[in-house]
Formats: sequence, C-alpha cells, structure tokens
Amino acid sequence: MTTISLAVIGAGNRGNIYSDFATLFPEKFKVVAVAEPNQERREEFVKKHKIDRNKVFESYETLLEKEKISDAVIVTTQDHDHYQPVIKALDKGYHVLVEKPMSPNLNECYEMVLKAKEKNRLLLLGYVLRYTPFFQKLKQLLANGVIGTPRHISIDMNVAYWHQAHSFVRGNWRNSKASSPMILAKSCHDFDIIQYLLDSTCRKISSFGDLLHFSKENAPIGSSERCIDCLVEDDCPYSAKKIYLQENTDWPVNTISTDLSFEGRRKALEQGPYGRCVYRCDNDVVDHQVVTMEFANNATATLTMSGFTEKLERHVKVLGTHGEIYGELKSNKLVVKRFAKGEEIYEVTPSTFGMHAGGDFGLMEQFWTSLTAKEMRNAEDTILSHLYAHIAEASRLRGETIVATDFLSQINGGNRVSKLTSLSR
Repeated sequence: MTTISLAVIGAGNRGNIYSDFATLFPEKFKVVAVAEPNQERREEFVKKHKIDRNKVFESYETLLEKEKISDAVIVTTQDHDHYQPVIKALDKGYHVLVEKPMSPNLNECYEMVLKAKEKNRLLLLGYVLRYTPFFQKLKQLLANGVIGTPRHISIDMNVAYWHQAHSFVRGNWRNSKASSPMILAKSCHDFDIIQYLLDSTCRKISSFGDLLHFSKENAPIGSSERCIDCLVEDDCPYSAKKIYLQENTDWPVNTISTDLSFEGRRKALEQGPYGRCVYRCDNDVVDHQVVTMEFANNATATLTMSGFTEKLERHVKVLGTHGEIYGELKSNKLVVKRFAKGEEIYEVTPSTFGMHAGGDFGLMEQFWTSLTAKEMRNAEDTILSHLYAHIAEASRLRGETIVATDFLSQINGGNRVSKLTSLSR
C-alpha cells in the first residue's frame, strides 16, 4: 500500500480534522510538515504528529521556499488566504487538497484550476458532502432511474441559531470583506450537491435575503458589549455563556481557545471575539437567504439557508417524473416514494471519523485513492458552485434574475465562458 506524505498549511479546526485521518490510517497518510503562525496550535500539532523540527514553519512562504518535502499539501487557512499557498504549492509540484470555498475571488478559483492543469497536479476541493454515504446513495438512486427523471431539487440548509451566532456573527465568517458572503462560505456545498445530483449546469439564478436580526437596533434593553457581564444574558438564546461554558468542549467550543478548561474558556469570552454580544459585532453577512435556479436540462432547484432554526441539519427533496425522494442528512435515511408503488426506506452507515455524516472520511479516502491511482482532476465542476454562489449574491444585491453566461461575460472580457467547458451541459 502506498503511503502519501502530507504537509499541512493551517493547523486550525479543519486542518486538524483532515490530518487526524493519518493517525487512524498511517498506512495511507503520514503528516511530515506543518505551517501555522499560532504558536500554541503549531506546538500541539507537532506533538500530535511527531513532526521533525526542521519541518515546522510559522508561515506557508517559508515551507514552500524549501525543496519539496512531501507528496501533497493540505491548505486549510482562512478563505482569503487560499490562493497564494495553493498556487505556490502547485508550482512546486505538490498535489493539493484545499478547504472550501476555494477562494472568495472567482478569478482566483479559475487560476488555481488552470495551474493544476498546467502542472498536471491533483487539485481536490474539500466538498465533503459529495463523499457522504447519504449523497452517494441518493446519486445512485437517481442514476438508476428510481423516480424517473429528476425535475426539481430543494435543499434546506438549517444553520442553527447557535451556529449562526458562532460562525457568522461572532466568528471568522461574519464579515464578507474579511471572508466571504455567507451563501458562498456556508452553502457552496449545497450548490455543488445540486449540480452533482442533476448532472447539469445552471442557466439562471434569482436570490433574496438580508441581515435583519443581528444588529445594534435589535439589542435588548440592558444588554452590554460582552455576555460575561450582561444583565439580560440569561434571557438571550445567543448567550456566549450558554454556548461555550457548558459541559461540551467539542466543536464549536474547541475553536475559541487552545485552553478548554472552564477558566480558559471564560478568559476567551472576556477577551476574544466569541464573548461579544451578537447585536454588537462587526458582522455584515445575511442571516437568511433563498435561491431559485433553472438548469440547462430544464430542471429547477431551490436552496434555503437560514440561521433561524433550532437544529443544524440539511433536508433534501428530489421530485421526479415517477416519484420523489426525501432525506435528512443527519439521520442518514432516504425515503423513496414511487407513484402508485408505495414507499421504500434506505439507510446508510457513515464512518464515525470526523464530521459531516462521514464526509470528512470520504474526502480523505478520495484524496488517497486519486493520488495512488494518479487521477489528476481539474476541479472545474466544483468551481461552478462558486460561480452560482457569486451569481446568487449578485442577484440578492441587485434585485434581479441573472443569466450565468451574462455574468461570466463580465469577468475578464468574457474569456471565462470559453474556458468553462462544462457550462454548456
């Protein structure tokens, strides 16, 4: 069995999850290097993977200045910081797994794909949902014609009120200028799955949504800048004390500090961004958005993304010419109702490794399989999800339906249309 050596750029939450696969399956991957500016994170990562000191770096620039030290690189920095390390790694001859979204800048996405083609290197995007047993089974059912021809797909991305507060009000994805529009950061997954299931490309998109709740105007009377000393915190469902100072120290709590003791977490709320009042942050991304899509094969789709839900879960429904399929990712169960033929239930069993209903495991398995089989994908199809997210955001801001080819024609004089060969499918 071939063991692939890895260098990890960004030893945060996702970098740790992906690289932990190597500790469970050392015959497939070995982590040999890391680049991480945060000293505490870097030292914990080095200790976990027993990395030689001469392969430990504070920056990706220093790592990538060296002679090639591994077979592949995992890039799990913040959204805006993907482009340079990915391009430099590909230039150096590394294969690359990059966390989603590939980049908030659409042109940078295309440049990364072109660079991978030029260097004949694998560029795999961290679309973990594609590799869940749940969506693999759904794809198989549709390919087998179980419900005839799919005519409509709807996905409800229930973000959960506490996740909205953690990631999109207080956290790293709260501000579109510093990260990405929320529809790209959270739901590029969903655009990818919709296209993956329909096996077609989108022609038109319209979208609506806004930031309505998490603003100073809605701050409760008597509230303060931080939850830790707020007089009305007890009545607030978004209280940082409720989210971070309970018994749970797994995600998302483990992202606020490297010290997960009660004292360490309390200090993080007193000093860091996660202790701020949700009504007094510098957030500007939406708290709800809906997208309507029309595809080249005349199928349609809707995507609803909302932070105002109790649970964090995805619901999907596919309507076909001879039946319908409904499923909830969290339950790993698909219900097939064929017209006049009754109901069938399919249950899948995901890996217990990682998160995303087995998708983290599936992604790393795919990375290893592609590298050992020397399958050099160009990631063009997965870029389309970024295009759809950008079009949806433009539609929301402009208040109009947008044609995909018209949108592309406005980028770099329209040369992206010809380069994106799959757009005509």
